[in-house]
Amino acid sequence: MYLADSRSTKAAVPATVLALGAVSLITDISSEMVTAVLPLYVVAGLGLSPLGFGLLDGINNGVGALVRLAGGHLADRGGRRHKIVAGVGYGLSALCKPLLLLAHTLPVISAVLAADRTGKGLRTAPRDAMISLATEPEHRGRAFGVHRAMDTTGALLGPLVAFAVLRATVDGYDAVFAVSGCVAVLGVLVLVLFVPRRIVAPADAVRPPEPGPRPTLRDALALLHRPQLRRLTVCATLLGLTTVSDSFLYLLLQRESDLPAHLFPLLPLGTAAFFLLLAVPLGALADRVNRRRLFLAGHGVLLLGYGLVLSPWHGVPAVVAVLVLHGTFYAATDGVLAAATAGAVPAQHQGAGQALVGTGQALARFACSLAFGAAWSLWGGRSALAVTAAALAVSAVVASFVLRTADEAPATADEVPA
Repeated sequence: MYLADSRSTKAAVPATVLALGAVSLITDISSEMVTAVLPLYVVAGLGLSPLGFGLLDGINNGVGALVRLAGGHLADRGGRRHKIVAGVGYGLSALCKPLLLLAHTLPVISAVLAADRTGKGLRTAPRDAMISLATEPEHRGRAFGVHRAMDTTGALLGPLVAFAVLRATVDGYDAVFAVSGCVAVLGVLVLVLFVPRRIVAPADAVRPPEPGPRPTLRDALALLHRPQLRRLTVCATLLGLTTVSDSFLYLLLQRESDLPAHLFPLLPLGTAAFFLLLAVPLGALADRVNRRRLFLAGHGVLLLGYGLVLSPWHGVPAVVAVLVLHGTFYAATDGVLAAATAGAVPAQHQGAGQALVGTGQALARFACSLAFGAAWSLWGGRSALAVTAAALAVSAVVASFVLRTADEAPATADEVPA
């Protein structure tokens, strides 16, 4: 059931990973349907300023990042029953979609969005922990690459479905919210029916571990005493502080390249398309080379993209080149970081380990968004990006020194501080 013993399964992506990828694909269709129309709905329909919406979205993302810690710890605390915690997260997000039909004031919409982000925060770390536990350590990069590719497919399809619903219905936004809710419920059903209730690590399927005490919150925080995980968390946070949010990058790219406004919605689709194409190949490459080095190289690619935006080269070819680099950055960092984290913590702490690294990175990116927005207001977008690019270059050099002594040997329970 867990695909742990045969030689063929060692060379293949486990069925559990494919099932989780299907759940993420379906859920992302639902989420991106709402994301595609929500800014216009809130700004044009309810009269909220763009700055106000940006702050609202940023705060909700911060809430989701903090809840991720609780999700990872609860999943480990439950005796590796990560599916339960992930199911609660997916279910909460599914419930929020139809609630948008009843939300016509800013406070109510804020509460619904916060609940949706809470659901995302709860499910992220347990989901990544299940992928780690179900996969042979030497194939985790490819497994995460497959999952992220399926997830990104949903991100590509979501806006297209929302556009089709808006064109085909009279109710407009309400129809999008209703269809999104139905799609989200389908994702929860796939999780319930096709993901095993308890995920067993491949090594444990052959030789089950001896039962021990359930991990405590103190144990989860003590993971930062582990040199490998501490280095990853520090570097992910440091580099996150110099990673401009997608929305700001697309806006600046559109302005610098004089791209027609009606083509602006295609920019996220371009990044997602190249992310989808490269996620699996770069995930497989991460299994053959040092994952941490590939993670750093991905930020080097992002730095090159910043340089192209600031360069005198404009027009459609320049836009395509930036989107290729942006998608490559995500393919070389997103799943690769999760795979590297999985190798830095023992099986019983997978949820907490993924949550610690992911939360540090998410909060850092949130801080970067606030700082970049302020810098744009003071100096202009071009100057703000130039400063951020310089900071990213320095951060990458520092991160390379921090990670230079790290190895990727599998973690054992004995290495966890008491």
